[in-house]
Amino acid sequence: MNNFEITIDGQPVTLQPGQTILDAARQIGIDIPTLCHLKECGPLTTCLVCLVKINGKLVPSCATQAAPGMVVESESEEVHEARRTALELLFSDHVGDCLSPCQRLCPLQLNIPAMLRQIESGAMAEAVATVRQALPLPAVLGRLCNHPCEQGCRRGAADDSADIRGLERFIADHDLRLTAPYLAPCRAATGKSVAIVGTGPAGLAAAYDLARQGHSVTIFDRHDRAGGSLRAVAESELPGEVLEAEITQLQRLGVEILLNVELGTRITLDTLKSDYDSVLLAVGDNGKAETEKLAVTLTVAGIKTDAITAQTSLPGVFAAGAAVKPVKQLVRAMTEGRGAAECVHRFLMSEPVRRSGKPFSSVMGKLDAAEVQLFLQTSSDKPRHVPCDACAGFNNGEASSEAARCLHCDCRSAGNCAFQHYAQVYDADPTRFRSARAPFEQQLQPGGVIFEPGKCILCGICVKLTEMAGEPLGLTFIGRGFDVRIAAPFDHTIEEGLQKIAAQCVKHCPTGALSMK
Repeated sequence: MNNFEITIDGQPVTLQPGQTILDAARQIGIDIPTLCHLKECGPLTTCLVCLVKINGKLVPSCATQAAPGMVVESESEEVHEARRTALELLFSDHVGDCLSPCQRLCPLQLNIPAMLRQIESGAMAEAVATVRQALPLPAVLGRLCNHPCEQGCRRGAADDSADIRGLERFIADHDLRLTAPYLAPCRAATGKSVAIVGTGPAGLAAAYDLARQGHSVTIFDRHDRAGGSLRAVAESELPGEVLEAEITQLQRLGVEILLNVELGTRITLDTLKSDYDSVLLAVGDNGKAETEKLAVTLTVAGIKTDAITAQTSLPGVFAAGAAVKPVKQLVRAMTEGRGAAECVHRFLMSEPVRRSGKPFSSVMGKLDAAEVQLFLQTSSDKPRHVPCDACAGFNNGEASSEAARCLHCDCRSAGNCAFQHYAQVYDADPTRFRSARAPFEQQLQPGGVIFEPGKCILCGICVKLTEMAGEPLGLTFIGRGFDVRIAAPFDHTIEEGLQKIAAQCVKHCPTGALSMK
């Protein structure tokens, strides 16, 4: 048979005999979700998240061969709803967190487990990159943050939470002592410019994110030093040199700071609107008197903004932080600045203006004592460490020791997990079909493989790979109905079943049920 043509969502695609609908979609850049599909394994059709509609019927695209003249629906609401439901059914008995409680509770979404693993292993450069790419002014946050992350730390159920804030400070201070501290990567210049009024926590956080997006950023402040409310913090809590060093880091990113410039006197909002592509007002609580001189609409609390877009009543003018509403916590002020910066960025790039939602995470909830003990198997049994010199913070040995107390209760595949990714894309509700969750299980294999059965969706990829590789034992499906599990046959361990291709099975596991210690 010669090549032929089909249509997917109105787009024609030319195919060869034997190609599937999934092949056709990928050929023209349509992303059909798959969890159980690995080309060398052939179609397994166990997850059913790759559904498409043909002639009024929903069919798995990975196993449906294309035929001449086919008309395929891939991106309709009906198809999306079917995929969403398939994902939600898979979550019905899923036992595992995508993100650890500490990371979910961090308003700035620092990957805390990754940072702790890097500190524990002495990978300082990687830890610095993890911290600096997530946080504006980490050396300031490492001293002043109210550390909500530690309230959620599961280690606290055994003894005391990990000193996450202290370790964050340790990494930031280590970086600032280097001759050339780390600079987070920035996107290529966009040619767009932003004026920010106010150098307090919200303004500085916004400047950090906007500069990294490739925009030209200028901050104006009526004071003779940048920092806003941070300048009122006692020297013993926030040394001036630390704040100055972090502000210097912003300037190294290309942020221009102009001081002794009061809005309404030396410059006006009309001037800023004329000279810049967008304006962000972050004048803080103490600068609210300035807002009375502006043409923006005010409320009792401050500048009136749209809660979703951070936009004021003036086109192209945004506002954030205490200038909008009271913000007591430093990390919250920075989060507000970051959210407004994202809205400004979308405005500049002519995208729909909105703040991003939180990253998707399946949530196990509270662990019982036996489950906590499972996590304690892979962590240090030492109590929370207090630095010998509280003023100087942790030294290298102390930091490594404290980081080793982390339970690593996040998923080791978080951020690289197809299940998590498509749950976010399709706005899946992981609790829709869930009843009482099963107990958490974690099997530690001597060779370094970790198997967490509650995360397995029975896709069959590892079973097929072991069969193809000729593993002496391999893996198989054990049990029937709702009790089916993946295991090595004859009561052998997972490690015994994966003598040849353990790394390959870990690599292709779509949910992190198999991972390496």
